[in-house]
Amino acid sequence: MAKVAKTHLQSQESLLLDYVHRLEKLKKGRRAVHVHISRLMPYNRRDNHLQSALNTFDGIVKTLNGQVFLLKNTDLILVYKEGAKDDVETAIVKLRFLFSDDPLLEEKTQERKGREFCTWYNVEAQYDEFLYLARELVSNLTVAEAKEQGLDAEDAFEEAPVKPQDPPMTPKVLAQVSDALMRADLSNMMRRQYVCSITGEGAPQDVFSELYISIPDLRDTLLPGIGLTGNRWLFQHLTETLDHRVLSLLGKTDERSFTGDISINLNVATLLTKEFLNFDDAVIASMRGGIVLELQLVDIFANLNDFQFAREFVKDRGYRLCIDGIDYNTLRYIDRERMGIDLIKLNWSPELLVTEDIPLQEMREVVSMAGEARMILARCDDRDAIEYGQSVGIKLFQGRHVETLIAEESRRRNMHKRIRLN
Repeated sequence: MAKVAKTHLQSQESLLLDYVHRLEKLKKGRRAVHVHISRLMPYNRRDNHLQSALNTFDGIVKTLNGQVFLLKNTDLILVYKEGAKDDVETAIVKLRFLFSDDPLLEEKTQERKGREFCTWYNVEAQYDEFLYLARELVSNLTVAEAKEQGLDAEDAFEEAPVKPQDPPMTPKVLAQVSDALMRADLSNMMRRQYVCSITGEGAPQDVFSELYISIPDLRDTLLPGIGLTGNRWLFQHLTETLDHRVLSLLGKTDERSFTGDISINLNVATLLTKEFLNFDDAVIASMRGGIVLELQLVDIFANLNDFQFAREFVKDRGYRLCIDGIDYNTLRYIDRERMGIDLIKLNWSPELLVTEDIPLQEMREVVSMAGEARMILARCDDRDAIEYGQSVGIKLFQGRHVETLIAEESRRRNMHKRIRLN
């Protein structure tokens, strides 16, 4: 089964299996319901029906009382806390009403074994049974996908299809890309993503924005079909060349489209180059305090002496430093003040909702020690990330969901403006 889970990392079935494994020590008070959408008639299994069914559990998921999985066969599985029992039962009543015209919902049909609309699980008491279900779902998906590729069912686990990867970067390719980078116009590949302060349900307030080059755009433009990130050390050399080009671009006196406080992701080695000195010379002294230099944790420890020297130089010049690439496993070992860092950027992961490695209270203490306004929760792709961050005291957020909130707030303001003008 390990091979299966590794092959289908992105499938909802594999995510469910991983979730169930993590629940083994947290199963107390957990319940689950398997909604058999796949047993409905085809006219009740269209995309709009699935979306409506998912939306029914939205409130339970948003309050961190449950996690929902949409399987490939259109079934839904909701794992929830016992305290949300009434809300879940209410949601199921709504679903029954939504699909009330389906033969599956007729009373005489519901009495037949194997034709139920819902299957309920007490995960605490039926953990092994629920784990078996999750494993079976992954197994069935693997066999089905293997058959689609023309493989025999018994070979499914050994020969499950793997997405072909782009050929990796070689030293020769690196030289070609680096040379092309020195001539390429990168201004149209520059992206901006905001770091915002979010309190409760309030609108996001931008604090600064990260400027970065889109690696997929870079690959598609300079060398399509090559996996630029395949070799870590060659990619490290590539990012150093990219650093120089970004600094050159931002250091131009006529380039003022990047307004407000900003952050840029650089290598430690870049801070010790003439390119950074040239950039520093081009920056007005009063603006340096509004520039955050983001450094990767792995890069810092790979060049600890260089980091200490560079840190003193850039801090003396007025720049702020942010340590990037932190996950919940390494967070507790980071002493921000001792490292001389202004900000910590923690990468959000759904595992934070179920892991015992850092309980909520311990996470609150870690955040408090680092400074609530000194920690950024990054890669926030959904509301769960924001709510978790707020629950442990984090004030600053970054990610696709934050960008969505910014866009929604902008639309709301524009609408109010038009109403006032009319």
